[in-house]
Amino acid sequence: MQRVQNLEFFKHIREIREYEFGIFYFFDGLVISEMNEGEIFNWTIAEKIIEVAYEVLGQDKPIAYISNRIHNYSVVPTDWLKFYKHRHQLEFYSIVAYNNSGLASVVLERMFFRNKIRQFSNLENAIKWSLAKINEKKINRSA
Repeated sequence: MQRVQNLEFFKHIREIREYEFGIFYFFDGLVISEMNEGEIFNWTIAEKIIEVAYEVLGQDKPIAYISNRIHNYSVVPTDWLKFYKHRHQLEFYSIVAYNNSGLASVVLERMFFRNKIRQFSNLENAIKWSLAKINEKKINRSA
């Protein structure tokens, strides 16, 4: 199980936000979450994180989100509909899961998330993939 703070990549951190429900790490174009055990990730939490992401990273740049599932917690998959209703965009979404329970909600989330959800068992691979996708998107936007 890999924690963000233990990676070499951590030196690129822009900001850390700690909440009662988990820790969110903000890098250029990338947000990584580590939710607390037993939490329920719902629209109320998502709204708070979206607001912070816009504040820290800006609204006009592609953003990748990595859910580093180091603890067991629940996601309300239908809340993705609220995300889209409010015209938010998430370019790339990946989940790092270290056991089957970490992957359990992915099946339901895929029913409501409009883009592809990428699964990893290694946080460093998820970061590499996310950064590559963000860079591709930036190049395509400037072309």
